[in-house]
Amino acid sequence: MIDGGNATIFVSDFERAIHFYTEVLGMPLRMRAENFWAEVVAGKDLVIGIHPESENAAKPGTPGSIQLGLNVTGSLHELVDDLKGKGVVFEGPIVEDEGVGKFARFRDPDGNQLYFWEPAQVST
Repeated sequence: MIDGGNATIFVSDFERAIHFYTEVLGMPLRMRAENFWAEVVAGKDLVIGIHPESENAAKPGTPGSIQLGLNVTGSLHELVDDLKGKGVVFEGPIVEDEGVGKFARFRDPDGNQLYFWEPAQVST
């Protein structure tokens, strides 16, 4: 049910961060969604998501400001129910961001923040 993912970096200056990762480090910009999300690619397997400051994350540059996001195929609700049965504790309910998808936040045994993302269905 897990199919790829990304490391999300919360940044204080979105444009500066995009410039740094693309122009300074030379990573290709895979996609940009206005001023609230961008993805750069490091090699063939690592996607770095760039996200402006958020109330759902620590202040940029502090512990917790980098999160691991895991893409989910299938039902996020089913995956969450299954993992709850295995002792995973989720931080609040599944949250739906219209047009973006559903998110479920949790932590690993060391307290590192992770999230599952079920992309929104795109209508054609």
